[in-house]
Amino acid sequence: MLSTDDYVTEEEFNPLADEGFELMGAAFEVHRVVRGGLLEEVYQESLEEELRLRGIPFVPRQELAVFYKGRELRQRYIPDLYVHGEIVVELKSVRALASEHVAQLLNYLRLARKPVGYLINFGPLGKVEWKRFVLREFVQPWMLLPKGGRRPNNQNV
Repeated sequence: MLSTDDYVTEEEFNPLADEGFELMGAAFEVHRVVRGGLLEEVYQESLEEELRLRGIPFVPRQELAVFYKGRELRQRYIPDLYVHGEIVVELKSVRALASEHVAQLLNYLRLARKPVGYLINFGPLGKVEWKRFVLREFVQPWMLLPKGGRRPNNQNV
């Protein structure tokens, strides 16, 4: 079970900061154009298109396998997006984010072994509600460098 010691939201520990900034810029643009209160699927498709337009790499709805005592189960989890190959994104269109939404994203991060996750809620009419989470155990040193200072193919020491 994850506890609050396993993840952080503070700005001083900010892996993949530039990539997160790009993602949220795209999310804010989707909200500016579409507004709030529509179905989650509308925001999923709109955000995918905005990421494409901005040249931001992403993979939609990639399944995550679940294992029990080394055996793969039939049940799969499916996060909404992987952005830049390292950020897990879960979209919502609800009145307000709840603890079960946070738990869902944290489980996706753990199962995918990814360090950074964004929970983005397009439900509120006047704003985008969002939270960023970091699982320290999956952060690699290169993820803390500015995007422009990284070596190609993430080959940083």
